[in-house]
Order: sequence, then C-alpha cells, then structure tokens
Amino acid sequence: MTHKQRGATLIEVMIAVLITVIGVLGAASLQLNSVKFNQLANTRSYATILSYDVIDRMRANRNQAIAGSYDIALADSAPKGNSVADIDLQDWLAEVGARLPAGDASITRNGSTFTVVIQWDESRVSETREANAGDTESFTFVTEL
Repeated sequence: MTHKQRGATLIEVMIAVLITVIGVLGAASLQLNSVKFNQLANTRSYATILSYDVIDRMRANRNQAIAGSYDIALADSAPKGNSVADIDLQDWLAEVGARLPAGDASITRNGSTFTVVIQWDESRVSETREANAGDTESFTFVTEL
C-alpha cells in the first residue's frame, strides 16, 4: 500500500515564500538604484546645460568676457552691477543655485581660454550619508572664445 502525499509541507511553503521575498527585494533594490542613477544623470545634465548657457552668454558679449568681466570664483556672490556681464552672471548663478543642490560655479580665464567649473552636492543620493564625506561632484568645461 502506497501512501500518497496530499498538499505541500510547511518546509516547501516556507522555501517558496523565501524565494519570492528575495525576488521582490531584488526588484525593489533595482528600482531604487534606477531612480538614484536617473537623479545623478539629471543633475549632471543640468550642469552641462548651465555651462553651455554661460559660454553662449560670453560669446554674445565676447569683448567683456576677454576683458575679465565674467571671471568669478567659487563661493563668490553675484556681481551687483548693471552691465550685461553682471546681469548675465546674476541670472546664471541664480540658475546654478536653483537647479543644482548646493550649486556653485566659477569661471576662470587664461587669455581667450575659459574654464567653467560647476559644483554641487550629491550627498542625498550617495552611499555614505556622513557629513563632509566628499560628496561634492563637479563638471568642468574648457573652451576658447
């Protein structure tokens, strides 16, 4: 006489549940990383667009750019003047601050070669959430007018 098993044992059910949970957690982790990397790419895209924006402004006002009117260091506040270069820098620095988390920028000149550096804070999507953990990202663009 053979004894046929009816239904699944508790062990089989627990193993099936464990495998399902591991699969769901893997999918959730994949989704979270996707959102994180999408945010990083979005921020870097804004930095690229902002660097092209200020370079276009400088090309439109080339004489003032060559004269040094667009030179600005990191952590400097926007100029207070009413010249085209001052207004360009005011608008541009406001956009950098609005579009990038803790965004800051500098423009340096060496003859007719300009270097635009844009920095921002990536700590909100970083692996480490410690203060001063080196979560500052930057984008550097060098061009000649």
